[in-house]
Amino acid sequence: MLLLAAVLVIGLSACGGGETPDASDGEDMSADEDAPTMTQDSLTIVDVAVADSSFSTLVTALDSTGLVSALEGDGPFTVFAPTNAAFESLPDGALEDLIGAEDKSQLESILLYHVVEGATMSGDLSEGTQSVPTLQGDSLSIEVTSDGVMVGDAQVVQADIEAANGVIHVIDGVLMPPEE
Repeated sequence: MLLLAAVLVIGLSACGGGETPDASDGEDMSADEDAPTMTQDSLTIVDVAVADSSFSTLVTALDSTGLVSALEGDGPFTVFAPTNAAFESLPDGALEDLIGAEDKSQLESILLYHVVEGATMSGDLSEGTQSVPTLQGDSLSIEVTSDGVMVGDAQVVQADIEAANGVIHVIDGVLMPPEE
């Protein structure tokens, strides 16, 4: 899976940045008309995360639990995606212990606590505090104020990254489900 992720990142990197030829170049573009194109709308949540290096820790965690295939599914899903910096703010050794553990159930629970069924855009939220059920089973508290959106103790730092099967909201912390 990591090899697939690396290939996808390299492939997506190679797609951008060059000049776009037009008909005035004298080139026959008809052969390219039928070629499939990868747009943000055709990328799954996992594809978007793999293509953004600030989510490499999240992708590693998803891969180690086998949750990649779930988030490549039809959805739709809303994912509150912690950045690498958010994972780095965990206590020393915590992430390594979770990823390296033979029993991945705790890591899986944490990751599923970041996922809500349905695609909820920031504009769909009304001001105030709301509780939404996660795929982990417990509910998340979302607070919308004039200062921004808080999900649990994490701030949404970038909202509404659309994918073919849902939406990603980037957060600055790792959400921990309530202790049982």
